[in-house]
Amino acid sequence: MDNNQLLNRLHELKKERNATILAHNYQPPEIQDIADFVGDSLELSIKASRLTEEVVLFCSVHFMGETAKILSPEKTLLMPDKRAGCRMADMITPKNVKDLREKFPDAGFVTYVNSSAAVKAECDITCTSSNAVKIVKNMPQKQIVFVPDGNLGGYVAHFLPEKDIYLYDGFCPVHQDITAEMIREAKKEHPKAAVIIHPECPVELSLAADIAASTSGMLKAAKERSETEFIVATEADMCHRLRKENPDKMFYTLDPLPICPNMKYTTIQKMIDSLENNQYEIYVDQDIAERASIAIKRMIELS
Repeated sequence: MDNNQLLNRLHELKKERNATILAHNYQPPEIQDIADFVGDSLELSIKASRLTEEVVLFCSVHFMGETAKILSPEKTLLMPDKRAGCRMADMITPKNVKDLREKFPDAGFVTYVNSSAAVKAECDITCTSSNAVKIVKNMPQKQIVFVPDGNLGGYVAHFLPEKDIYLYDGFCPVHQDITAEMIREAKKEHPKAAVIIHPECPVELSLAADIAASTSGMLKAAKERSETEFIVATEADMCHRLRKENPDKMFYTLDPLPICPNMKYTTIQKMIDSLENNQYEIYVDQDIAERASIAIKRMIELS
């Protein structure tokens, strides 16, 4: 089938299955363009819980699909490709959290949303890159264990010196590989551009940037700020949505391009296969889901 035939078949299946397509901001541009909703992980999970459609095709990575399933247990959650995991989420296990509980028995445990449902179930509350500072600030404990992203945790610690924050040594390889030299070279080429960065990057880069923000925060800043040019220090395909929603502004990627391979597994054919065959449905153990939902809902209430 050619591309038009694939798209027609996908639309037919959406109607047949009463399905909605959600896509993360880091998905390939052609996937973003055919999705019903595009957003960050928590934004999409909340959206899934409010939809009336029975089936959600979640074009993202596995932990995001788990979060959506926890918030929408009655829905059928599908992923186009089961290989789409998260290397940061894989860096921590429930046992790691339990071991840290023994080491820090009086601490509050905060997990970044980029973690498995099983890890969320062992923590007190989750956070996103946009609300992490607020969440940790509002925790009653002075001592905080922040997992798994040491870079985001370090960024939070900078703004909350009154908290004693233990940082786990996890990281996003895509953001970890962004360097000061890459940003300097981009700045040489685009001297008038503001630097907008994701706080999963090394802390010193986030603090030196003009704007440090989540993907949803980047979209807000791009619309509201007076600058017309931006150097975007995050996964390269974030620029697609930024350009689409701000056609009067310029957005520049870094060299080499920061690419998350797990976000690129999605294709239109795989989306069709998923809807046709109920392929790669997301399940979460009921006990884990119940405990993880407490941590997720606490975050939603606080933020």
